[in-house]
Amino acid sequence: MNTWSGTWVAERLGVELAGDERLRGLLGLALRRNPKRAHLLVSNVLGKHVPQAPSVVYGHGVALGRRVRELLGEEAAGRAVVLGYAETATGLGHSVADGLSAAPCLHSTRRPVAGVATAGGFEESHSHATSHLLLPEDPALLAGDGPLVLVDDEFSTGNTVLNTVRALHARYPRERYVVVALVDMRSAADAGRLEEFAREIGARIDLVTTASGTVRLPDGVLERGQALVAQYEGAGGGGRTAAAPTGPQPRGDLTRVDLNWPAGLPDGGRHGFTPAHRARLDAALPAMAARIATALPEDAHRVLVLGFEELMYAPLRLATELERTTGAEVRYSTTTRSPVLAVDDPGYAIRSRLVFPAHDDPADGPGERYAYNVAGAGFDAVVAVVDSVADTPALHAPDGLLARLAEHTPHVLLAAVPSYVPAAAQDVPERPATMLPEPLRGPAFSSYAPEEVGWLLQDLSDVTLEAPTEEREEAIQSGGAHYAESLPVEYQPSEQYQQLFHNALDASAARLAHAVGVVTEIVLAERSPRPVLVSLARAGTPIGILMRRWAQHRHGLDLPHYAVSIVRGRGIDANALRRLAAHHDPRDVVFVDGWTGKGAITRELAQAVEEFEKTEGITGFDPEIAVLADPGSCVRTYGTREDYLIPSACLNSTVSGLISRTVLRADLVGPDDYHGAKYYRELADADLSVAFLDAVSARFEEVTEAACAEAKDLLAADRTPTWEGWAAVERISEEYGIHDVNLVKPGVGETTRVLLRRVPWKVLARAGAGSDLDHVRLLAEQRGVPVEEVPDLPYTCVGLIHPRFTRGATGADGTAVSR
Repeated sequence: MNTWSGTWVAERLGVELAGDERLRGLLGLALRRNPKRAHLLVSNVLGKHVPQAPSVVYGHGVALGRRVRELLGEEAAGRAVVLGYAETATGLGHSVADGLSAAPCLHSTRRPVAGVATAGGFEESHSHATSHLLLPEDPALLAGDGPLVLVDDEFSTGNTVLNTVRALHARYPRERYVVVALVDMRSAADAGRLEEFAREIGARIDLVTTASGTVRLPDGVLERGQALVAQYEGAGGGGRTAAAPTGPQPRGDLTRVDLNWPAGLPDGGRHGFTPAHRARLDAALPAMAARIATALPEDAHRVLVLGFEELMYAPLRLATELERTTGAEVRYSTTTRSPVLAVDDPGYAIRSRLVFPAHDDPADGPGERYAYNVAGAGFDAVVAVVDSVADTPALHAPDGLLARLAEHTPHVLLAAVPSYVPAAAQDVPERPATMLPEPLRGPAFSSYAPEEVGWLLQDLSDVTLEAPTEEREEAIQSGGAHYAESLPVEYQPSEQYQQLFHNALDASAARLAHAVGVVTEIVLAERSPRPVLVSLARAGTPIGILMRRWAQHRHGLDLPHYAVSIVRGRGIDANALRRLAAHHDPRDVVFVDGWTGKGAITRELAQAVEEFEKTEGITGFDPEIAVLADPGSCVRTYGTREDYLIPSACLNSTVSGLISRTVLRADLVGPDDYHGAKYYRELADADLSVAFLDAVSARFEEVTEAACAEAKDLLAADRTPTWEGWAAVERISEEYGIHDVNLVKPGVGETTRVLLRRVPWKVLARAGAGSDLDHVRLLAEQRGVPVEEVPDLPYTCVGLIHPRFTRGATGADGTAVSR
């Protein structure tokens, strides 16, 4: 039977662990050289003091993150931010964020960085080095109202968490906090203090741990512990504490490994680490680990990857990949500031220590640093991973870390990760103008359920934006206003028109469900196994929700879904892209729209994404839109290329969550704001948004087999866009003397928009077009617009906006007249 590594301290000081039976497997005990606390709980699974298999270390953190995700639910977990504590829990915090999957991570630091504003700070009362700084590159990271997940290795008194929450809640109040720790060792009194504090600030504070219990300390334990430390250190200690060398020493081989670390990728969460950063690291890990493996000697069977103080996550991920891809027995731990007594006894957690001077020019001055349980552990090779700030002459000095390692292993490898330098080099306001709010969600904004879509928009519901159709058209065509600066008066359909919508929905629900299935299967197979759906508001939003529902129905996936604004001639909302990049890997983002016409928005998006990458330096967004219908042959990702009626095109806000078109006007939307939109709550009685979604998704089961088969065929087919729609529009523009492709709106959906929002001139209909045009014919009749049948039209219909519009182009009753 193995001896518990807390036996030595328990026998001499009477310290006891009580509680969960797993505690002794997770924790050992040692003695601190600290006047504030005698004992140290030494984690066997943290990877700080005790070398452990990296898969075990990483697995514990990820498992905790998954439990937090389950506790919060998908919607709240998608808005969470993780904060890990330096130095011990930086890697654990990252791992918890990985378990949450979509959470950005920040860790506190004791290393100030010139030019980076402090977003907060707090004290850790029992620590040997108390001041924690929070230095996010983007202060908005802490300013959202989503849950804040605080991660530490142990939860002993709760003081550190109380100090953190108190400091942050004063600046960035929120409703929910989650405290995560490997072990909860609070007393009953300490547990009560946290609950009382939560009531005091009016927030919910949850706790997620692997195991729980208490440490029972006898009276006088601090004094007796200090005496015991003095006794053992005065006698040279019972552990293998290596003294500084005084002359030439036997040295192991030193090999420097160039990891080829991805340019611009942060080395950790000191300034924030986003899901996009995590994706870049995941992609680069195999090659970096292979470089280490190649540099290792062939006879290295037992290898330690040794991280550096706060730099825990990158070495952990490298070690995990090395463990996965090589036959070596890989272990992982890191150096530390924490002074602990070493005693070479199987019942004591710290068997040996290496002592060396700090080598990163710390702000609090020079001092000793330590590596525990490395000496005497039988490692054939040690891979020291430091950041470039710490790759100094002190690291390579005769008494430096590398020399100390070389005394105890025949091979030392050094890998330096570039220290990340934030772009901002000057102080920024505590609450900067660039702070981006969380997505708007129903029922506060839109009639959709909150998990169905998050709107990256600002609510302009209280602003009067509507203008008569004729006034808008005259201003737009004269160049006096952009179409996105105002809104058309919402069309209120007649009873006859509403019946047409219901008839069309009944007739086409299965056809729509089939197309939804096809495009979703193509996205999952070709774009990303876990895509982030980003609909172009507003027509794309119902389609994005249907794709999200298909992914749930067919694959059990719960995909993130957002709606963003794109404006012809003005581009996509760059602030929305910034927010997406901060919370997701841009490579997973799939833009979604309802249909293509001539492809103007397709081109607009491509140009906007290219410009965004140039100005922001954020890459990875794929500008190709996934659409339900692509009659213009403008994209590769579609459900069909037929031009048929999508019933959601028949209506406006009442089939789009009661949300207006998006608005972009300088006096309402600043450079650091999302584009705007209105929520028409007053139209709730006429709302068909959810009814439309339910009618289509109810047909998923019956079309699944056929949709999957067609998707498979399309994946193997040539889907290169021909842009034949654009060519047809140019031809029509010239044939009808319009000479402006922007006034030619091809396809059933676009024609419907012309009749509902613009001043129509005429409708071209393909000869023999059937019920897909019933609603178009009715609208045209109501507005006095002629419908002209045209042979060989590539679309079912085309709507023409009046090319010479003035107020005189409409009669007294608002109908169009010829000139």
